[in-house]
Amino acid sequence: MNKTISLCMIVKDEEQVLGRCLESAKDIVHEIIILDTGSTDNTIEIARKYTDNVYFYKWTNDFAAARNESLKHATSDFVLILDADEFLEEGCDLQQDVLSNCDYYLCHIKNQISYERSFTFNAVRLFKNHISLKYENRLHEHINVMNGTIQYKMGQAKMLINHVGYTDQRMIEKDKHNRNLPLMQLEVAENPSAYNLFNMGKTYFAIQEYGKAIEYFRKAYPLSKDRIFLPELLTKLAYALAEMKRLEDALSVLTDGVMMFPKETEMIYILGMIYQKAEYYRDAEACFRKCIELGDQGSLITEGSGGYMSHMRLSELYEETGQLEDSYREVSSVLSLKKNFAPALQRYLNLTLKLNMSSEDIQNGIQQHYALKSVDDLQQLLDIMYGVRNPLLEYYLTTYNITVQPNVLATSKIYGKKYREASRLWNEIEDKENENGQDLLLLSFVLGDTSNLMCIQSLLNLSNKEKLTLERMITGHNGKYSLTPALEDLLLEICRHMIILQEFEQFQELVGKLIEAKSEIQPKVSRVLSNYGFDELAIDLLIETFKKQSNNVYAIRLLGDLCLRNNYFEDTQLFYAKLLTLNSQYSSYERSLNYFEKINDLAGMAALEKEIAQRFPYTNVFH
Repeated sequence: MNKTISLCMIVKDEEQVLGRCLESAKDIVHEIIILDTGSTDNTIEIARKYTDNVYFYKWTNDFAAARNESLKHATSDFVLILDADEFLEEGCDLQQDVLSNCDYYLCHIKNQISYERSFTFNAVRLFKNHISLKYENRLHEHINVMNGTIQYKMGQAKMLINHVGYTDQRMIEKDKHNRNLPLMQLEVAENPSAYNLFNMGKTYFAIQEYGKAIEYFRKAYPLSKDRIFLPELLTKLAYALAEMKRLEDALSVLTDGVMMFPKETEMIYILGMIYQKAEYYRDAEACFRKCIELGDQGSLITEGSGGYMSHMRLSELYEETGQLEDSYREVSSVLSLKKNFAPALQRYLNLTLKLNMSSEDIQNGIQQHYALKSVDDLQQLLDIMYGVRNPLLEYYLTTYNITVQPNVLATSKIYGKKYREASRLWNEIEDKENENGQDLLLLSFVLGDTSNLMCIQSLLNLSNKEKLTLERMITGHNGKYSLTPALEDLLLEICRHMIILQEFEQFQELVGKLIEAKSEIQPKVSRVLSNYGFDELAIDLLIETFKKQSNNVYAIRLLGDLCLRNNYFEDTQLFYAKLLTLNSQYSSYERSLNYFEKINDLAGMAALEKEIAQRFPYTNVFH
């Protein structure tokens, strides 16, 4: 015999989402109870299309009280709880779920977040009516299934609840975090339970007050040893510690955590991120590989952590360590697993430039990894190309005959190497955007034209002294140039784009002026060169620096990396040995370990691994 089910909801100003929620449930529940707490939009009218059971309740800043009031009106065997911004997955069979006749059921809740990603967790949303179950807590209200006096029988429902309330737009509309904080503070003051302390930490975590989040997570931990949220608590505690730059403390928390919960993919994924931040690259790589092996699983599942997002992190890691082809392979995997994923496409386009791929190969790659099925798909592709200043932007605008804003068109001409046409278009634009100041400066250097410097000064917020320096550089004026840190960074970025555009003569001239103005800039120029595969030129510049500054850690580290990448093993050993005497951080040891591995020196590896284990206790988790 089928069980009857009441859907109980509390709502306020939910006209945008309520219809979808009720439409998903109307045919599989026996009654719908709507408790409105003060709507001023069309929520009531929408609700009455689905049920006559609409009640009104004066809001008292207490979610549990409102939930319990809605339960009073339920007459069915079971109660289903949904929020207005949730809806049931098509094909849900609640009768099948309640067949086991448990007292309450954990349900999968899939939360939609940015870039069409999601995270999934379990919560009690389906339970028997009339057996003394009720809600507790003003905020983060929950059913009192663990009240210590009655042993309730738990089941796992197969149904899936979709939740859209965590997308950026909905979070802005609801302003949930600011609303939650005073309610959560009051709840903790009255009842400092493990659950309340954990949620207080989560509230501070969400508004990025990580110091306070750590405080409450630490208070919650000793009370949470047998609670289902313990993996999430440990993961968020470690993340907060990392954000406070307490990386060793963060690693301590999560290396212990993954021993306790070896199948929690999200925990391992965050551990990998913290390893990467601390430059424990080998351990970070092992974590992301472990995530891919496990797939998306655990008590809290963030979509992709066991798949495409771990490939994305590996791509970032390999790029950071100069393994560009490996980085390209991983980002290609991301796009194969999740078509049209904007962050991956941006990374893909940047890597194609660093690998000096031909326009034809890049176009073929886009065709393979990006599905142009709609105008929105094309718009996203063009937006990303404009954002990264990809030389193919002009080709796609022309091929698809797209009309764009004048500044976008003029920018596309610069990176399409049609400089005179770009200059003409820019001269026709009266109100130039701040975002194009750097584009105009690049064009000025390429053409040797200072006519737009007044405009560039305004767009980039440069001082008169900085403007004068640029003018002298562009016109080839001899003499000493004065570089501020901001101007130095700006000109290094101009150098990068000159490499991409293969304007090597102008690049050489500009680099010469930069080094003449400030010889300490040589290692940074070398980094730009090495990022785009010009290793020999980078090494030559770094050797000059090393001769003058034999203890320059930045230069020595980069020299060792470049020598290892190009199989100059004797030089690699020299520079890495020097690095270890100057800098005893883990990253220095890992570099030497990479060297021993590449030359297949097993004895050297074993000795160094032993020393690393003594000095750095949080490494080698998955090795």
